[in-house]
Amino acid sequence: MAQRDAAGSGAARRDAAGREPARVPVWSVIAMAAGAAAALTAAAGAVITARMSRAIVTPALPVDDVRILGHDEESGTIELSVTADSILPGEYSLRFTADTGHARLGEVLSVADGVVRRTVTAVDYGDLARARNGRISGWYYIHPRELGVPVDEVEVFTPVGPAPAWLVPAVDRSSTRWVIQVHGRGVRRGETIRGVPVFRDHGYHSLCISYRNDGDAPRSADGRYALGDTEWQDLDAAMTFAVDHGATDIVVMGWSMGGAIALQAMGRAVHRGLVRALVLESPAVDWVDVLRFQGRLHRVPEVLGDAAFATISHPWGGAVTGLEQPVDLRRLDFVERSDEVTVPVLILHSDDDGYVPSTGSRRLAEERPDLVTLVPFSIARHTKLWNYDRERWTASIDTWLTERGL
Repeated sequence: MAQRDAAGSGAARRDAAGREPARVPVWSVIAMAAGAAAALTAAAGAVITARMSRAIVTPALPVDDVRILGHDEESGTIELSVTADSILPGEYSLRFTADTGHARLGEVLSVADGVVRRTVTAVDYGDLARARNGRISGWYYIHPRELGVPVDEVEVFTPVGPAPAWLVPAVDRSSTRWVIQVHGRGVRRGETIRGVPVFRDHGYHSLCISYRNDGDAPRSADGRYALGDTEWQDLDAAMTFAVDHGATDIVVMGWSMGGAIALQAMGRAVHRGLVRALVLESPAVDWVDVLRFQGRLHRVPEVLGDAAFATISHPWGGAVTGLEQPVDLRRLDFVERSDEVTVPVLILHSDDDGYVPSTGSRRLAEERPDLVTLVPFSIARHTKLWNYDRERWTASIDTWLTERGL
């Protein structure tokens, strides 16, 4: 019986031709499983890379990241969830319900149990009582007329079409000094109104411009951001507008991505010879540094981030990003190109910016101490330095302009 069982067992292991089946080594099974896992990982990585590269260049509104927990109209107060922005001291905008409402917030009254209570100084539009979500913004003013100054609505004829701009004339209308204000990514020219008063005090006409794909100016053919690599052409057109209206000296002030646009125009604009200085607020000086910071913030592996950079930097990436032309990230790196800085530059940047790290600004200042002045802030976050400490922000620009005879 034992022999029969053994024989039967052996027969069961043979195929119809009487041969024993080949055995698959354990390492082969492991290799196949690893290959399948690698393929899945590669596919997931490709999806993440595609999404990241598209997100970098696709215009979109910022996300409402603050919960509105209550609004007491009678006492003029509001309760918000605690975030890094909602607890900032100073005066800010509250843009709520997907940008359909706008209120202005004053100082923090209390912070306890995950709730911050602040004053509400004005509700400009929208139903704050019914709002449930919003975001804190440094973009405080809606229109320059709120400053009590004359304002002309003008158009700048850019390569993509006529772009609206605000012109705030100098007190002395015969002045030939102009400042062109360039806003950042995901916002509009209203962001730059905060910069008008200090320059007006120094005798400047202020031109607050729009540029391609920002929601005010016309779209480019691809409808994508180029991080300054094409937008500088619209700033160049604004310089032409200024020259046609008597400008002989131009200062460019760039906010966030507007800083990258200003740096590009310094070396590439037709009228770059008239640019006397740059003032940069929370600027994107080195986009790879900025994007790697954002990747770490969202826990994206650096290798995938680098793949996204390659995608937006090469012609073959257009099928993924929608870019008509690749973005030259090396040309946008003004730490690497610091020797090409040709005019005085004032940089205002907070070390806890939270969006554009101050490392690029600090490195540029270290590379070019002869021309670059850095005024570091802390706590103030991204493009909210004026809101956090208006006096220091204004005094920094005022002193710098005075010392350089600008």
